[in-house]
Amino acid sequence: MAFQALYSWEIGKESLEDLLKLEWVSEECDQDTRDFARIIIAGTINHIEEIDTLIKAHLSEKWDFNRVNKVSMAILRVSVAQLLFHKDIQPSIVIDEAIGIAREYGADDSFKFINAVLDTINRELQT
Repeated sequence: MAFQALYSWEIGKESLEDLLKLEWVSEECDQDTRDFARIIIAGTINHIEEIDTLIKAHLSEKWDFNRVNKVSMAILRVSVAQLLFHKDIQPSIVIDEAIGIAREYGADDSFKFINAVLDTINRELQT
């Protein structure tokens, strides 16, 4: 849900308030999951400058931040927010989830790119 919300925010510039309504989410989704998604969405958007700075610093020279596709950017932003602010979640879980989302929604090899960026960010945060 957080990935979808961040993608929608990037593409449609929806307000945080509208995103947090989670109107597109199935009614079958439990309240705890919705609440956790809201925390991740709000935390990511509220800290977007810090998150984007960290992503930019860990892109290889051949990657321009503004040319990273929107799906990959949404995945990176949500994942970096979790690495930064949700220390109770194992980094390996965050990275594995990001790779899974990238395999399902991203371009063919985007999961490799996302894995590399998140891995270097995680290593830096662990030192």
